[in-house]
Amino acid sequence: MDLKSILNKLKNNEMDLETAESDIRSMGYVPVTDIAKIDIFRKHRTGIMEAILAEGKDPADVVQIAKAQVDASGRVLITRLSGSHREMIEATFDPENLEWDLHSKGVVVHNGTPAPRTGGVVAIITAGTADIDAAEEARMVAHEMGCETVAIYDVGVAGFHRLVSEMQILKEKKPDSIVVAAGREGTLPTVVSGLMDVPVIGLPVSTGYGAGAKGEAALLSMLQSCSVLSVVNIDAGFVAGSFAARIANRVAEARQSNDKK
Repeated sequence: MDLKSILNKLKNNEMDLETAESDIRSMGYVPVTDIAKIDIFRKHRTGIMEAILAEGKDPADVVQIAKAQVDASGRVLITRLSGSHREMIEATFDPENLEWDLHSKGVVVHNGTPAPRTGGVVAIITAGTADIDAAEEARMVAHEMGCETVAIYDVGVAGFHRLVSEMQILKEKKPDSIVVAAGREGTLPTVVSGLMDVPVIGLPVSTGYGAGAKGEAALLSMLQSCSVLSVVNIDAGFVAGSFAARIANRVAEARQSNDKK
């Protein structure tokens, strides 16, 4: 139950003050035995949802945390799954309640509760196909935060004409923010930012080889961009998607408010 539902029940005398206070306090976090404390109120406090990073966690613990999160909010995104994580999730949850993304090694577990829709639009662009895994993590996060997502992949500057031919999609969809994932020399975010009048988030990806490999050259290139853009850490798809969705959702909220006037 979210905060608005509790307050409505209190207003309609369907809940007493003590119960309402207890329920609100419990919204801070939900303990999962001695392994985790789920911040189920994060979405209401910051606009960014709670998610489960599977990397480094025992598969059984991931399942326990996911069950608690789904019970509390109806949906949960799990990122960076290994094969053993996937096997245990598939053995535990109804297949109809699993939404997999094999590129990002992520999954959404739900109880039938749909993802919210805010009206925000986030575009996700990659320089190459090797950058899709990180980009798809960003896309899943933006979708779970209520945004429509527009994916344009493999349009790096080595073949700039590919991006030019896709620009019509961006003009039609009118994204409120754009995540651009790129490895190697990380040039594409600078180019996109120089062409579009919306915020661009550079997502450096750990592809490439030789000097400046593991995403370091891409990161430094984006930080030195002569176009205005924000940059997240290497392979930080979750952060890029969250930041883009937060921007898009605020823009959508303002747009809806203006439509009502």
